[in-house]
Amino acid sequence: MSMLDKLKQMIKGHESTADKGIDKGGDYIDQRTGGKYQSRVDTGQDKLRDEFGTRPQDPGNPPR
Repeated sequence: MSMLDKLKQMIKGHESTADKGIDKGGDYIDQRTGGKYQSRVDTGQDKLRDEFGTRPQDPGNPPR
């Protein structure tokens, strides 16, 4: 079992908490870098949300 699979199992049932952690991590990086890499950090956050299934769903945008 890969580390990614283990993380997914740990997050199961705690998606909102994981999403908050992703936000806080990205905000911390933006603060430390003065927002210099903000677009890259946002892309990384989006990829993490997609990988772990923590992206909040919009009513008009169902999951793929």
